[in-house]
Amino acid sequence: MKYLVGVGDMKVGTRKDVIITYALGSCLGLMVYDPVAQVGGMLHAMLPLSKINPEKGKTNPFMFVDLGVPRLFKEIYDLNGSKERLVVKIAGCGQPLGNNEIFKIGDRNYTVLKKLLWKNGVMLAAEDVGGTISRTVSMDLSAGRIIISSNGKKREL
Repeated sequence: MKYLVGVGDMKVGTRKDVIITYALGSCLGLMVYDPVAQVGGMLHAMLPLSKINPEKGKTNPFMFVDLGVPRLFKEIYDLNGSKERLVVKIAGCGQPLGNNEIFKIGDRNYTVLKKLLWKNGVMLAAEDVGGTISRTVSMDLSAGRIIISSNGKKREL
């Protein structure tokens, strides 16, 4: 099955699934995979902290890094994923408008994620973050393979 993750969205799946998201700019793309259980998921979070709009956080927690990240991990655990085996990778967190971007959303998304992971003893295996490019991310759950596409080029993360 092929799942599309929109902005402010999250999907999880099993070994026969492919998960894809488009147009990661300042948004956080978080990919988590358990190679033994062959389960994983992807989050496309827009904003770092839900405190700016608690009501929106209740109706769509995947919009926010602080709410979406724990939900993604919980759903993977519910599919028999194990924290000790998880391979965690990220993409996005850029500055699509260049260095003059006032709010630095990409930097803030990255900082909030790193704090959450550190606090929970989770290490990043790889990242493709920053810059001004837009990224498309495809995750094949049969092997945990993640492909980043940007500027007409593809590379494995």
